[in-house]
Amino acid sequence: MDKARKIENLSFSGSIMLLRVDGKDYQIDIAPQSQRLAAATQEQRENLVVSPSGYGIHWPDLDEDLSIDGLIGIRHQSPFGATTEENSRKKEIMATAQ
Repeated sequence: MDKARKIENLSFSGSIMLLRVDGKDYQIDIAPQSQRLAAATQEQRENLVVSPSGYGIHWPDLDEDLSIDGLIGIRHQSPFGATTEENSRKKEIMATAQ
């Protein structure tokens, strides 16, 4: 199975996640990403599982899942031409209008 992403390192320094993905280093403030992870103990943060496909990270103690692409800021185009975030906003607007 081909992996979507290769996670080479993941650690924490305070509220910053230090992540090495596909040979690139990222420093991510986790508070905006996950309140559960931000409030977790170091032990809870260190108990993680990277999905075999390389798409995400799971923290079983916190019941938290985050996508690698979401963490490193990769946005995907939907088949309809807009990003998934833009499509979600459009759906919310349409639902409120009804």
